[in-house]
Amino acid sequence: MKSLALTAGTLAAAALVWYTVPSFAETARRVPAPTADLAAQPGAKTETAVFAGGCFWGVQGVFQRVKGVSNAVSGYAGGDAKTARYDEVGSGRTGHAESVRITYDPQQISYGKLLQIYFSVAHDPTELNRQGPDTGTQYRSTVFAENAEQARIANAYIAQLNQAKTFGKPLATTVEMSKPFYAAEDYHQDYLTLHPSQPYIAINDMPKIDDLKKLFPESYKATPSLVKAAKSG
Repeated sequence: MKSLALTAGTLAAAALVWYTVPSFAETARRVPAPTADLAAQPGAKTETAVFAGGCFWGVQGVFQRVKGVSNAVSGYAGGDAKTARYDEVGSGRTGHAESVRITYDPQQISYGKLLQIYFSVAHDPTELNRQGPDTGTQYRSTVFAENAEQARIANAYIAQLNQAKTFGKPLATTVEMSKPFYAAEDYHQDYLTLHPSQPYIAINDMPKIDDLKKLFPESYKATPSLVKAAKSG
């Protein structure tokens, strides 16, 4: 993604390049649900989760279409405020990962279910510091735990999937305690929904939406929860 300048002229020129290369989209599978999960606290209506798994366009697009999710914001996590800018993060030297902050109703969907979708559909958790055509630590597979309980559930789930050899090789996913999350620039928000035919999106990310609908029909919603709609509301 970082090689694409986000202007109409550049995207049009880049289309010729992206259409000539094979798809890097990973093969999705519905992995077993976690054996441990977080119980919803009585009366709790809002919780947050932060996941990194490659370019945030696709990860955001997936979770915007999950029932129980009210918002999913593309941004940066793992680094400092002064480097939380797209041009800085793209260097791979900031500590940031392209991430998505998910706001969800724990009465409708659990943290464990979000993790199951993350590992099944949103990205390939066996890739180290890359996803598809994108390389660098900013594209790493990381769960940014908001608290000790989220860290416990995420670590237990990774161990469960590794022990079962679900992917045939060890997961590269790390669990980090969450640092401040910084929302990405406005032009990155809702990018998949606004540009479904853009070559990078069509090749690498739209298949994830199809996989979500196919593998998790009980969790799929056709109308995404968009950042722009949340702001205007």
